[in-house]
Amino acid sequence: MIKVLKHSLLYVFLFFISSCVNAAGKQTTVPAVNDSLKQLLRKVADWQINSLDRNGYKWAVNEWVYSTYYLGLFETGEFLKEPDYISKTRYYAEKSSWKVGKENRRFFADDYLIGDLYSKLYNKYHDPTMIADFQQMADELIARKTDESLEFKNMNVFRVWAWCDAMFMGPPSLLTLANVTGQNKYRLLMDSLWWKSYDYLYDKKEHLYYRDSRFFEKREKNGEKVFWGRGNGWVLSGLARVLEAMPVNFPSRKKYEVLFKDMAARIAGLQQTDGMWRASLLSPETYPSRETSGTGLYCYALTWGINHGFLNKAKYKPVVSKAWRALRSCVQPDGKLGFVQKIGDQAEITTDQDTDAFGVGAFLLAGTEIANLK
Repeated sequence: MIKVLKHSLLYVFLFFISSCVNAAGKQTTVPAVNDSLKQLLRKVADWQINSLDRNGYKWAVNEWVYSTYYLGLFETGEFLKEPDYISKTRYYAEKSSWKVGKENRRFFADDYLIGDLYSKLYNKYHDPTMIADFQQMADELIARKTDESLEFKNMNVFRVWAWCDAMFMGPPSLLTLANVTGQNKYRLLMDSLWWKSYDYLYDKKEHLYYRDSRFFEKREKNGEKVFWGRGNGWVLSGLARVLEAMPVNFPSRKKYEVLFKDMAARIAGLQQTDGMWRASLLSPETYPSRETSGTGLYCYALTWGINHGFLNKAKYKPVVSKAWRALRSCVQPDGKLGFVQKIGDQAEITTDQDTDAFGVGAFLLAGTEIANLK
């Protein structure tokens, strides 16, 4: 009884402070909900920061695994007006020596995801060293032939965008580079490579992307086509980042907008009752465990679409609200985000102990968009 009374008094107090009367007698609302959201974002971000500081890196510091997290941390720092988070992303970039990828796989899209961070930091600090290597790589990419087949063989992923994850890693990074340098050639390069991958990997009937050509003829246990949850999350969130960085008068922009809306409608219809998307989109019963990396990417992209006027708020807000509640439930008391599917290329079962930096990055991106949802 005492606990109930305390909770009731707390509710009354929170209700009271969430509204106030200004000098003119008009009621204004204090966004108290953002306070708990900010605390949650800090908790998750701090857990990941401390985990890397304590345990070190399993991969190269500029790998996509961490670059996704860096971008989420950067956006969290901007939202919270927290200079320490921005400084931390600069520390990661300096630890990478402002380099993009490895010399033996210069054109691997995963590797130039970190270039997006470099460009964002350059836009803030204006040090040409920050984007020098990324810009050189982009110029080399322009100079080479792009007529290689996208069939998944002969390690062609190191040269062309032959897998759907690349739609998050490469295109937005090139657009951000174009924006900070004023060089439209990087936009034209991105546009050409994007639609080449679209023509090869996109199933126009299902409005979903195959992960790569190995899955064209494969089927799930229930007979459905194989569409990976996180893989399509990379694409839809990549589309959101492309549209955010693309000039409104870019010639083919409308095509991206149509694709974003078509995919968003399809993805929204595949959300499960608990608010999550499963690792296999069309065979959720085969992989019934929760999965936070794909769900985080979908929550981010769909919320971004609402906030930027591309998606109907009445239709999609219940979807993203449900997704965000589900994501919050996967954050452990110490800030660890569980149920992140391990690095891979197809659906797998997850547990509450599975986590990784890219899943945290997706969570932080989603949270910063949720914060702007009215």
